[in-house]
Amino acid sequence: QVQLVESGGGLVQAGGSLRLSCAASGRTFSSYAMGWFRQAPGKEREFVAAVGWSGSSKYYADSVKGRFTISRDNAKNTVYLQMNSLKPEDTAVYYCAARGNYYSDYARRTSYDYWGQGTQVTVSS
Repeated sequence: QVQLVESGGGLVQAGGSLRLSCAASGRTFSSYAMGWFRQAPGKEREFVAAVGWSGSSKYYADSVKGRFTISRDNAKNTVYLQMNSLKPEDTAVYYCAARGNYYSDYARRTSYDYWGQGTQVTVSS
């Protein structure tokens, strides 16, 4: 069982930055691949970024590539999402998720076993 708690969301102007954190409970955090998803009002939850067990393998949605950076600190049981050059279209609730099967599709919601409660990110124009 893994419990995930996101933090770091808020209101920011376009062009600004935010760093989201996701703290995980349990001793097996390093055995889970991690991902970030987001859901805007009236839209489906979509993939944002994913990172492998060690942090060396990273994947991004085209819409955030070059602006967002995912990282993890296994000693702190935490995964991060650094978001730079934010745009109004980045406004959404951001969720972190844990995936036990490293070889499953990192961009698919159903590949993830555990989810956090989400944190709101609002980007004003």
